[in-house]
Amino acid sequence: MINAISQSLTPPTPSIPSRDKNNMRPKNQSSMSEFLLLGLPIRPEQQGMFFALFLGMYLTTVLGNLLIILLIRLDSRLHTPMYFFLSHLAFSDISFSSVTVPKMLMNMQTQHLSIPYVACISQMYFFIFFVCLDNFLLAVMAYDRYVAICQPLHYTTVMREELCILLVAGSWFFSCAHALLHTLLLSRLKNNMRRENQSSVSEFLLLGLPIQPEQQGIFFTLFLGMYMTTVLGNLLIILLVRLDSRFHTPMYFFLSHLAFTDVSFSSVTVPKMLMNMQTQQQSIPYVGCISQVYFLIFFGCLDNFLLAVMAYDRYVAICQPLHYSTVMRQELCISLVAGSWFFCYIHALLHTLLLVQLSFCDNTIPHFFCDLTVLLRISCSDISLNELIIFTEGGILFVLPLSSILGSYIRIGTTVLRVPSTKGLFKAFSTCGSHLFVVSVYYGTLAGVYFFSLSWNFNDKDIIASVMYTVITPMLNPFIYSLRNKDIKQALQIFVNRASF
Repeated sequence: MINAISQSLTPPTPSIPSRDKNNMRPKNQSSMSEFLLLGLPIRPEQQGMFFALFLGMYLTTVLGNLLIILLIRLDSRLHTPMYFFLSHLAFSDISFSSVTVPKMLMNMQTQHLSIPYVACISQMYFFIFFVCLDNFLLAVMAYDRYVAICQPLHYTTVMREELCILLVAGSWFFSCAHALLHTLLLSRLKNNMRRENQSSVSEFLLLGLPIQPEQQGIFFTLFLGMYMTTVLGNLLIILLVRLDSRFHTPMYFFLSHLAFTDVSFSSVTVPKMLMNMQTQQQSIPYVGCISQVYFLIFFGCLDNFLLAVMAYDRYVAICQPLHYSTVMRQELCISLVAGSWFFCYIHALLHTLLLVQLSFCDNTIPHFFCDLTVLLRISCSDISLNELIIFTEGGILFVLPLSSILGSYIRIGTTVLRVPSTKGLFKAFSTCGSHLFVVSVYYGTLAGVYFFSLSWNFNDKDIIASVMYTVITPMLNPFIYSLRNKDIKQALQIFVNRASF
């Protein structure tokens, strides 16, 4: 068993802080910056033998599971529910083993037993995540075998593609939430270990929107209507795509994921804002605030990636129509969506872990939700690392999808201009123009809040920009991407007629 002991380090030599607020921290505060891993209880002369043993076991695990994944991907006979689940289990086993074994092997060779605080918390997060994911996948595989053996005649109808994807996606989602919960609770222990003379924040106060009290009712009705339009419009899209077999195509597959993301993205902030406007209860617990930051970053990032994926799908459909079915095959579509989810939860986790290490001088948030940039402004700690990550890692994940979207639509535009058809030209530019309008509003407001205002004082313009990308854009997407579509309108009419009948 790997035992971890914590070591309270000597306070660092005072240095010039990057912000004046850092002077408010007590000078005699001790900081827990790393842990010591004692490793396995084995004798020094046995280190080499056990190192070779565990290295062989780890390489067998990695190579064996990678071989399984490769064979399943390459052989079309293995494109069945059982092997679909098995490939995810193989990936989970590789990741689960990689969380702990490489660090253990490195410690055995170098005798360097320390592990930084952030690395330790991250290791615990991924350990819990992949353990939970393993549990879910084993349960899913057992259910698959039960249906195959006990209900063989109904196997193809029960274990259909949509259910398999839903079971795996649900396993990833609940495992992520489970690991995040325990990680956030653990990170709170570091704050409780601080000296009693340091101010501690157990909750924050959301000041809400800068509107007059007599206007609360009007804005409450307005935002409630917009939120209900967002939820019902996107849920209707998901329902139509699932029920109508004509929509079982890559474009509508991505669209259904975008609709789910928009509902979730809007639901992270708007319900709390509406509740505060009605009850005047402005407080939000610390864990609730950090969780709101995590899911806001996660679904915001997922929106970025899905918009880029959809733009690429349209580029292939218009610019390479003869190769569309071979390029946008099912495996690629699933990989693009799964990759988007994976990179976005890593992105959100990184910023959340950096955020929970900060101490706060004030608990008043001049916003209607817990925004990362606002929390950085009221922090007493050194936020230079947080700002660096926002401008580098966050900037990369911002620029790459945006570049993909703009590049795809530029290629679409040049391709359409070559076709001498006024009707086709008008239709293409009408569709692309509306798409680009939403993209411009979404990315423009995001850039204004997260990249151009970190060093400025927070003002009402930032709140208005936040309303644009958290409330307006999710509401517009159903109209821009779907309800202007002739096929969606026909499917909706058929659905309403059936319901009326």
